[in-house]
Amino acid sequence: MFVDNLSEPVVQLNNLTKWYGKDLGIENLSLSVESGEVLGFLGPNGAGKTTALRLLVGLIHASSGSATILGKNALTCDARLRSHIGYLPGVLELYKRMTGFEFLRFLAQIRKQDCRDYVLELAERFNVDLNRELSDLSKGNRQKIGVIQAFMHKPDVLILDEPTSGLDPIVQREFEQVLNQARNRGAAIMLSSHVLSEVEHLADRVAVVDKGKLITLEHIAVLKERAVRTVDLTFHHAVPLNVFSPLVGVHNVTIRDNVVTCEVVGSETQLLKVAVEHCVVGVRTREVSLEDIFLSLVQVGE
Repeated sequence: MFVDNLSEPVVQLNNLTKWYGKDLGIENLSLSVESGEVLGFLGPNGAGKTTALRLLVGLIHASSGSATILGKNALTCDARLRSHIGYLPGVLELYKRMTGFEFLRFLAQIRKQDCRDYVLELAERFNVDLNRELSDLSKGNRQKIGVIQAFMHKPDVLILDEPTSGLDPIVQREFEQVLNQARNRGAAIMLSSHVLSEVEHLADRVAVVDKGKLITLEHIAVLKERAVRTVDLTFHHAVPLNVFSPLVGVHNVTIRDNVVTCEVVGSETQLLKVAVEHCVVGVRTREVSLEDIFLSLVQVGE
């Protein structure tokens, strides 16, 4: 790692703000990413996600606030620091007259690193021909080249903006394995994606932004625990609704054909205890997805 014995988070944003004239990009954005962590970075279109990521890699200047990567100022375009970052932009621009291999070799020379072996490994795993000119490649194959250039030097930090856009399901699965390998070797990863099932599968925590501001920053498991879940309880006989209505965290209790349906926030332990006391014969919990949570958070912020 670029900095030994780093005591602070690998990536740290403190009140980072960016204005485009009178238009707000992000405002007072504060979050962190630890070594070996994947942070899902979510928000609707225009929420400020890409602005934040571009600030971190020095492509635009901040209006105020600060950001560090590996303990160093991330807003100064330090070339040495940049060599420890893998960045995949949401809109990928390549030198189309080069072959894939020429382009990746060019980037390796800029970073002053020998990446040939890992480049060839990734090309094989993603099934992309590096001998073809980039202008001849499909969108999906150009995206594969973009993914390879972000990962090929095994960086300490990965900043990925819609990394699986245009990739087929088989390559998406291979991408997940490559990302998990980077996580396991200690890379700090920011993953911005509209594929919420992918983020749910890969991320440790999620940060949700809307209208340039942070709405929530939390572990996915905690968000699910706090979310409203629907529970169906089946009994052989009718059970009075007032048995369940007073329970903490239980709401909107209804009954139909000996099936009690209710909404639960938090632990289901007390609900299940009472259900067992009344000889419950079936329990079904309709778990919420990250997409459900995301939509509820954004709608509340509107």
